Amino acid sequence: MAAVQTLTFQKLRWAFLACGLAWAGLQAYIIAGFGFDWVIALIDSGVSAVLLAAACWLINNNLRYYQPGKGSYLNILIWCGALAAACTAGCRYILPFLNTGEVYANFMMQSLVIRFFTDFLAIGWMAMISMIWYAQIDQKENEKRKAEAEQLARDAELYNLRQQLQPHFLFNSLNSINALIGFKPEQAREMIHQLSDFLRGTLRKDDQQQVSLNEELAHLNLYLEIEKVRFGHRLQTEVSYDPQCGECIMPSMLLQPLVENAIKFGLYDTTEAVVVSIRGQLEGNYLELIVQNPYDPKTSRPRQGTGFGLSGVQRRLYLLFARNDLMETHANDNIFTTIIKIPQ
Repeated sequence: MAAVQTLTFQKLRWAFLACGLAWAGLQAYIIAGFGFDWVIALIDSGVSAVLLAAACWLINNNLRYYQPGKGSYLNILIWCGALAAACTAGCRYILPFLNTGEVYANFMMQSLVIRFFTDFLAIGWMAMISMIWYAQIDQKENEKRKAEAEQLARDAELYNLRQQLQPHFLFNSLNSINALIGFKPEQAREMIHQLSDFLRGTLRKDDQQQVSLNEELAHLNLYLEIEKVRFGHRLQTEVSYDPQCGECIMPSMLLQPLVENAIKFGLYDTTEAVVVSIRGQLEGNYLELIVQNPYDPKTSRPRQGTGFGLSGVQRRLYLLFARNDLMETHANDNIFTTIIKIPQ
């Protein structure tokens, strides 16, 4: 960004130099047209161009650090008028020293008004161009800062969402390990290893990291193995997906809260075996993931946004894709279904 701006500034300097030379050449041609020697014409135009260039530099430099607000444009006009008057006064008192002829002196006095207004127009154009140029730069910088601030806010919210998903799962796992230590120490040790692998994989991932469905399911399997230790034969899972879905890209750790929600509403209020189904399929340009679990409508009563897991996933999808239509839930025939669609 800085390199592009530097290159653009260099191009502008060359453009202003070319305009200054063209201005001086035109003025020399006009003065020579009044019958004066070309040397006099070039000296006159050269001094006038140097004074005008200094005035344009001053107005440009001031506007670089000061952008007038609404109602302050009168100050710019006053600046332009004062600088134009200074350029005219410079010509009035400098040029006669370079040529003391009476004819030239009369020409100088008669051309002062024209010199003032041409300088005023040139300085005014420079002021307008400078205001537009620096206003665009400020706008781009503000947009960049705003985008960075919004990105930081999204990252912070994503991180907060993710942190809220972990504690109760960790506490439940530790309680299960504590219960197993006394009568099933081998199973407790195995669960500790599984929990360690799961948490290690969790810490390595950030909320915006993209992983394949195969990687996501491998990490989800660690979670399911821990839950199966807790619930024993009561928890059964069915995972199926089209072969071409395996390499589809998705945000990391998006399935866990959905499956956790399915286990919560499928197993917590029953003592029977429950099957949690996870399916993946391609629908156009979307990877469609479907999580289903049985539920008891008298106790669970699932609805749109039930539990933190679903609302957290929906919020995360919005933060990542800026869309609210990528998740839906249905409850039919004692089966609760959650569907998420991930753009590819």
